[in-house]
Amino acid sequence: MSFWRALLRETGLKGAVRPRSADAPASSREEHPAKQPTEVPVPSPTPAGGAITEPLSLSEERGETAIAQASATRTAEPDGASVPVPTSGMRAVSLERTLRSLVERLGTEHPDTITARNNLATKYAQMGRRQAAVQQFELALAEAVEVFGDEHPRTEIIRENLAWAYEDAGRPEDAVKQWEVLLRERERQFGPADEDTVEARIRLAVCYRRSGRLDAAVVHYERAIDDVSSTEQREDLRLGLSAAQSMSGRYDDAIAQLRMVLAGRRRRLGKSHLDTLTVHHRLGRAYTQAGRIDEAVEVLRDAYRAAMNSFGDPEVRRLTLRMRRDLAGAYNAAGRHREANALL
Repeated sequence: MSFWRALLRETGLKGAVRPRSADAPASSREEHPAKQPTEVPVPSPTPAGGAITEPLSLSEERGETAIAQASATRTAEPDGASVPVPTSGMRAVSLERTLRSLVERLGTEHPDTITARNNLATKYAQMGRRQAAVQQFELALAEAVEVFGDEHPRTEIIRENLAWAYEDAGRPEDAVKQWEVLLRERERQFGPADEDTVEARIRLAVCYRRSGRLDAAVVHYERAIDDVSSTEQREDLRLGLSAAQSMSGRYDDAIAQLRMVLAGRRRRLGKSHLDTLTVHHRLGRAYTQAGRIDEAVEVLRDAYRAAMNSFGDPEVRRLTLRMRRDLAGAYNAAGRHREANALL
């Protein structure tokens, strides 16, 4: 049983699945990255005075903002009165007060203070206050390492929160350092094929790619592909691997990965499904990048025809326009200007 699953069983608490990360390019939705770790609340000790601080938890909905909650909704009381429902901002103020109180009474390195700092950072992250979240997670991690040590479950949870916060803040190089530690510790404790070890490896591969360390990204993508059991997850990893290979000029290797994903999605989803079409389009572009123009024309033409069969979907329509532009470019590159002009 994986580390996080064992911890959930021990605490008797349920976790919530995080939303999928943005491993795919912003202009497409072809990559559905691996399922991210489950929230693992850890009850904190009771501080002096009998008050109980919030449980330590992983960030709930990464990237969630408080914009939709800008004005407090109101609920009716039995006597007809209404009371405001706390907004994210109000909740953050409450957590800030809790942290200040614990620092004054117990000091910065007390377990309850560390818990409160993590929870405040989590709320900042949910509100989109990325830099403030990073700052508080960094302090919480330094204090947790000092108090609990590197291998303690609370330290690992805060370290993972910090890694995600770095990613949200556009700092993949800093996230790499945290994922490297997490991967090393999980490999040592639970083995290379453990669910949480694999997820740390996947995030490390993504951050290596985003920070330009492409050879390292390729190594970890390939290892993760061998270790995952889900077909869909393996396809997502192949897409990430193909991106790293393309960025490093290994176009033929990228094409091989994309062809495998395209074949799998055609079997599972059909050739006119948006996710299939997106990979089909990407394969055609990869042929163009590789200078294999005749093959690019053939692949892009087939993708364009398949997309026309699902033209009623607005997202497919947008993708079809990009396919049409790229197909015209491939025709021009092949010297087939009349066919290119017919598309433009």
